[in-house]
Amino acid sequence: MAAADLFDFEEVVVEAVPAAPRVLTVSELSAQVKGTLEGNFGRVVVQGEISGGKLHSSGHFYCDLKDDGAVLAGVAWRSTVARWPRVPANGTLVVARGRLTTYPQRSTYQLMLDSLEPAGLGALMQQLEELKKKLLAEGLFAAERKKPLPFLPRRIGIVTSPTGAVIGDMLHRIADRCPRTVVLWPVAVQGAGAAEQVAAAVEGFNRMSGDARPDVLIVARGGGSFEDLMPFNAEVVARAVAGSDIPVISGVGHEPDVTLCDFAADVRAPTPSAAAELAVPVRADLLYTLAQLRRGLVQDMQAQLLVKRDKLAYMARLLPDPRRQVVQAAQRLGELEERMGHAMRRQLAVRRERVGHVARVLQGQNPHDPLRKGFVYLTRSGAMVRSAKAEAGAMTVHFADGTREATLQ
Repeated sequence: MAAADLFDFEEVVVEAVPAAPRVLTVSELSAQVKGTLEGNFGRVVVQGEISGGKLHSSGHFYCDLKDDGAVLAGVAWRSTVARWPRVPANGTLVVARGRLTTYPQRSTYQLMLDSLEPAGLGALMQQLEELKKKLLAEGLFAAERKKPLPFLPRRIGIVTSPTGAVIGDMLHRIADRCPRTVVLWPVAVQGAGAAEQVAAAVEGFNRMSGDARPDVLIVARGGGSFEDLMPFNAEVVARAVAGSDIPVISGVGHEPDVTLCDFAADVRAPTPSAAAELAVPVRADLLYTLAQLRRGLVQDMQAQLLVKRDKLAYMARLLPDPRRQVVQAAQRLGELEERMGHAMRRQLAVRRERVGHVARVLQGQNPHDPLRKGFVYLTRSGAMVRSAKAEAGAMTVHFADGTREATLQ
C-alpha cells in the first residue's frame, strides 16, 4: 500500500467489536419459544380427525388431531372434560378450540383443548360405519346368532401376537383362575396383512377336529390408536368370527374401543385379560361350590335318613310283636291239628260203619252163605243150573266145604 493511501479517508470509520453471544439455558430458550408461539397464535380453531384418543383414569383426555399431512397433539384437563356432553370416538372429524402451547419437557407443542365439537365422520370412520351397516343388515351381529360359552372348556384357542404383554397376561389369568390347555395361533395384530392372518387363524381353528379342536376361541390384542385397531374392523375378520362354529370371545383394545370384531363375536370383553377371565371359571370357586353342594347333599341325606328312621319306628310300633304272632299262630295250628284229628277220627268212624254195613249187605247176598246152612247149587261148564228141566248129564254139585261131580237123570 502506498503511503498516500494511508491518509485517503474522507471520514473516520468506527467499527464495533462484536460482543460475545449470550449463552442461554435450555429452560430459557424453551421459555422464549413458548412465549413466541403463544404470543403469535394464542387461541386457535382447528379441524381434524381424532386419533389415539384416551380418557385417562385421572380424568384427563389425550388425543391426536390429524389430517392427511400432519398430526397435532391435544390434551384436555379433567375439569374441561367434565363439561363435555361426551368424549368423541376415534375417527371422528371434530372442530377443536383451544390454546396452542409447548411442552418443554419433551420439546413438543400441543393444543390445550377447551372444546371438541363433531364436524362429521372422518374418512376411516365413514367407511367403517358403512361396512357396519352392511354387515348389520346381513344379520351378522344378530343376537340369535350368538353361541353360549362352554362352562368349563377343555382347550382354549387364542388368536393374537406371540410377543408382547397381552399373551402373557392372558395365560397368567387362565392359570390363576382354572388351568386349561391353551393353543396359540400367532398372528400380526396390526399393519398390512394382519386382518387376513386373524381371519385365517379363526377359520383354521374351526377346521380342526377331534381332541385338537378348541372349545372356545379368544381373538385379542392390546390397546392402540384407531388406526392400530383397524385390522379388527376389517370385513374379512368380522365374517370369519361371525361364521365360527366355535364360540368366540373378542378382547380387542381397551374399554372405550369397539370394533366390528366385537359386534361379530359371541361375547365381547373390554380387555384381553377380561376375555381370559370370561373363558374359564374360577377353580377355587368351583371347588368351594362343590364342597357346599356336597355338604348340603350329606345334610339332606342325613335328614332324610332320620325321617325314614322315625317313620320305620312308628310303623314298628303299630305292628304286633312278631314273636307273639308266632306263638299265637303255633297255638292256632295246634288247635287246628287237634280239631282236624277229631274230625278225621269221626269221619273214619262214619266211613268204617258204612263199610261194615255194606259188608253185611254184601255178605247177605253172598251165594256161598246158604251153603253153610245145607243148601247146594249145580253148575255145568261153569254156568249155574237153575231149572229142574235142565238137560240130563254131568254136573258139579257145590257144597259149603267143596264140590262133587254128579249126573242128572
